Amino acid sequence: MAVEIQDEEEIMSTESGEEQEAGQEAETEEVRSEDAADTSEEEPAEETPAEETQAQAPAEEAGAKEAKPDKEKKKKKDKKAELLQTKIEELEDRVKRQMAEFDNFRKRTEKEKSQMFETGARSVIEKILPVVDNFERGLATVPEDEAGKPFCDGMNMIYKQLIDELDKMDVKPIEAVGCEFDPELHNAVMQVESDEYESGIVAQELQKGYTYRGTVVRHSMVAVVQ
Repeated sequence: MAVEIQDEEEIMSTESGEEQEAGQEAETEEVRSEDAADTSEEEPAEETPAEETQAQAPAEEAGAKEAKPDKEKKKKKDKKAELLQTKIEELEDRVKRQMAEFDNFRKRTEKEKSQMFETGARSVIEKILPVVDNFERGLATVPEDEAGKPFCDGMNMIYKQLIDELDKMDVKPIEAVGCEFDPELHNAVMQVESDEYESGIVAQELQKGYTYRGTVVRHSMVAVVQ
């Protein structure tokens, strides 16, 4: 009986040991299955380089799309600034041209006014000179015994006043007698012989000539020595 009991205990211990081993093996398998499950769950989370490239491509395309409008806006802005600068240069050139034209118009107007004034003054002087000639002729015919009378003195005063006013207007008589003949100033109407003057010298003044501001208003009528 003791041997049977011992055999039963050995069998029971053997069975319990087998059960423990089976349990351990099951636990090992469970751990392995869990590790495999964990590995399988973790693996999809990691993206391959191809997947990363595919994910980055849309972002790069979006960045390129954003950069493209910025470049277009900058290009349009630069073009607009260039057009404005061109317009400003055109306006400046137009203003300069108008100012130059106005300055030329002003100078031309002043010159025309001066010429008109000169023409009018010359016309008046030419009309006054015959009056001066008549005064001189009348005074030259006054007898010596009547030279000191009030009438003759009054006529001399009027003549001097007229000459003074002409002088203030820059009307000057042309020198003739004793001067070399100058066709720009003198008008030779005759030739004479003279022991006093050499050939080509004005010996006699028949009508006095005058200049106005350096320009001849009337030439002197003279007689020149042969």
